[in-house]
Amino acid sequence: MEVVLVYDMRAPDFGTPRSQLFSTALDMAGWADDLGIDVIGFGEHHQSDDGYNPSPLVMAAAVAGRTKRITLRSAVLLASCYDPVRLAEDVAVLQIVSGGRFELGLGFGYRPKEFAMYGRRAEDRFDHTCEVAKVLRRAWSGEPFEYEGRPALISPLPEKRVPVMLGGIAPKVARAAAHVADGLLVPLFGPDPWETYREECRKAGNPDPGNYPEQGPGFLWISEDPDRDWEWLLPHIKHVMHSYAQFTAEAEQATVSPYSTNISDETIRESGEYQVLTPDEAVELVKGLGDNSSLYLSPFFAGIAPEEGWKMLRLYEQYVHPHVPQGIKPNWRHTE
Repeated sequence: MEVVLVYDMRAPDFGTPRSQLFSTALDMAGWADDLGIDVIGFGEHHQSDDGYNPSPLVMAAAVAGRTKRITLRSAVLLASCYDPVRLAEDVAVLQIVSGGRFELGLGFGYRPKEFAMYGRRAEDRFDHTCEVAKVLRRAWSGEPFEYEGRPALISPLPEKRVPVMLGGIAPKVARAAAHVADGLLVPLFGPDPWETYREECRKAGNPDPGNYPEQGPGFLWISEDPDRDWEWLLPHIKHVMHSYAQFTAEAEQATVSPYSTNISDETIRESGEYQVLTPDEAVELVKGLGDNSSLYLSPFFAGIAPEEGWKMLRLYEQYVHPHVPQGIKPNWRHTE
């Protein structure tokens, strides 16, 4: 099982002040590293009212300085917001300072204002993101190359190969991942895009990446009193759901999204994507998922108070972590 600590750094007005969240994130990263958590995942969005982290590489570098073994993964970095040559340099340095622990998930994005902010068009996102993946490979070859007529040479080079994965659920994204990237990063979205990716890997002569990993809920909270904690967690959960629903509504092109503005307390609790469990219930969840699976922890989801996040993590550490399978970890890649 792969246990992932999720950082998006949202700080809505009703939650914890942003500066406190960032300092807590570094402390929790050190805790996760010592305990044996597998991955810290970093998202990216721009022009978000709650300050959703726009700089995953900076955040990953800060976390790298507080940790020694944990994997750092962008899930995902929005490729259209970057010049690929500069991205190649920044990721190379991040891979060096982290001791080779960074995995790059590239996302396509869907919000027009994010593309406009960086002089790009939403309709070009697929081609541009695939091109970024290709440019990064050329850039890290150590050989001089040209990008849009500009001469370039990346130095220093990453001392360990940076895995590049595409993140997205559209069939064409899944197929492209088998050709221009090292893998497909689709946690929480079900096996359909993964099966398309596997089939394309077979056609391309790539190794079979295996079965889609079993997935825990998108939000898991471990509590000694779930009914009590549901009450104060709901505003944080509804904030995230409404925010993503608004992001999706901004899209000019059709976008697949699990979020809806038709949200009630009852539908949230019944969905299964948001679960507040006792330690014993969480242990049963872990045992049910078994190996080749992912479990996600979001200790300051939408500005949750650090003291509450720590309380939840300590319950996980004491009661749940000893039961986490240590065998097969999900591998989102067809190449190593």
